Amino acid sequence: MLDAFFKLKEHGTDVRTEVIAGFTTFLTMAYIVFVNPSILALTGMDFNAVFVATCLAAALGTGIMALVANYPIALAPGMGLNAYFTFTVVKGMGVSWQVALGAVFISGIIFLAVSLFKVREAIVNAIPHSLKLAISAGVGMFLAIIALKNAGVVVGSPATLVTLGDIHSPTTLLAIFGFFLIIALEYRKIHGSIIISILAVTGVSIALGLSEFKGVFSAPPSMAPTFMQMDIAGALNVGLLGVVFVFFFVDLFDTTGTLIGVSHRAGLLDKDGKLPRLKKALLADSVAITAGAAMGTSSTTAYIESAAGTAVGGRTGLTSLVVAILFLLALWFSPLAATVPAYATAPALCYVAVLMTRGLAEIEWNDLTESAPAVMTALAMPFTFSIADGIAFGFISYAVIKLLAGRHKDLSPAVLIIAGLWVVKFAFFH
Repeated sequence: MLDAFFKLKEHGTDVRTEVIAGFTTFLTMAYIVFVNPSILALTGMDFNAVFVATCLAAALGTGIMALVANYPIALAPGMGLNAYFTFTVVKGMGVSWQVALGAVFISGIIFLAVSLFKVREAIVNAIPHSLKLAISAGVGMFLAIIALKNAGVVVGSPATLVTLGDIHSPTTLLAIFGFFLIIALEYRKIHGSIIISILAVTGVSIALGLSEFKGVFSAPPSMAPTFMQMDIAGALNVGLLGVVFVFFFVDLFDTTGTLIGVSHRAGLLDKDGKLPRLKKALLADSVAITAGAAMGTSSTTAYIESAAGTAVGGRTGLTSLVVAILFLLALWFSPLAATVPAYATAPALCYVAVLMTRGLAEIEWNDLTESAPAVMTALAMPFTFSIADGIAFGFISYAVIKLLAGRHKDLSPAVLIIAGLWVVKFAFFH
C-alpha cells in the first residue's frame, strides 16, 4: 500500500530507507521545538502553548507535503521569521502579539492565493538574484546577533553601541562550546548535531546548577492561551501592510528556494530544472501558515534541513510522513523544552546563520550595481535589528543605483513598484 501511494519503486527507494530518512530529517530540525517557543515567549506569549502550536503546525504542514505533494521535505515555523515577529513587529513596533499573529494569518491567505494562481512565479522571477541571496544572508546575520546576545557574547554599550560581554561567565562559555560542538559534529557528518548540542549544553548547565531541570515527559500542555487569538482586524491597519508584506515576501523566497535546493540535491527536478507538483508543495506551506497563526505560532516554511534526509536516500512523501508523526510525538516532551535555557539554543541560531550567509559568495562582486545593494540589504538587517528595513534598503538602493548608473534596463516593473512602496512606507508610516 505504501509503495503504491508514495510510488517508492518509481523513485528507487523502499520503506526502510524512507523511515531512516524521516528520522534523520527530524533529528536535524527538532531544535525548533525548543527554539521557537523560547523566541516567541519574549513577546508575552505562553511558552507551553507556543510549544504545542509549533509541533502541530510542523506536523500539519509536513503531513500535507507528504500526502498531497509526495515530497521528502519537512516544514516548521521558520527561523528568522520568528525573530522578525518578536523583535521587529512586537518589540520594535509595539504591536501586540495577537495583531502580529493576525498579520501572519493574512500573509498565509495571500500565499495561498498566489500559489493557486501562478502569481508566485512572476514575483520570484522578477526579483534580482543578488537581492535573493542577500536577503537570505541578512536573515542569517540577524539570527547571529540575536544568538550572540542570548549567549552573552555581545552586550549593549552606550559608548560603542555593542561590545564584548563577560566571556568568563559559565553560561557564555557553555554557549560557545555548544557552537563548537555543532560544527565538529557536522564536519564529522553526525546527524542530529544541533539537538545533541542543545541537550549537551542543557545537561551540563543542570549539573552545574545554572538551570533547573523540569522533567522530560508529560501530557501535552493546553494551547488555549494562543489558540484563535490572532487579531485580523488589527493587522489590516494601513501601518501594518509592510509587516504583512515582509512575512509573505520572506516566506515566499525561503520556501521556494528550499524546495528547489533540496529537490535539486535529491534529483527530483524535471529535465527543465523545474519542480513538478510545485503548486501542491506551496499549498502545504500556505495552509500550515494560516493554521499555525490560528494555533499560535509565527510563519511556517520549508526547512533546508530536509536535505539531511534526502542525503540518506529519502525521495518521497513517506519521509515527510515519518517527520510529521515524530513532531506529534514531540508533544509529550514539553517539560524538556521548558528546561532548555536560551544560551543552549543560541549555538543553533549561530549555526543556522553560518548556513544562510554563504549565499553572499554567489553575488556578482565585480558589478557594483549588484554587489552594493546586496551588501546594504545584508548589513541593514542586523544593524537596524529589522529584516523589513534590510529588505527595504535593498530594493530602494538597487533601484536608485541602477537608475543613476544608466542601467535602467536591469530594472523590472516589479522592482520599481516594490521600491516605491517602501519609499512611501518610510515617508508616511515610519
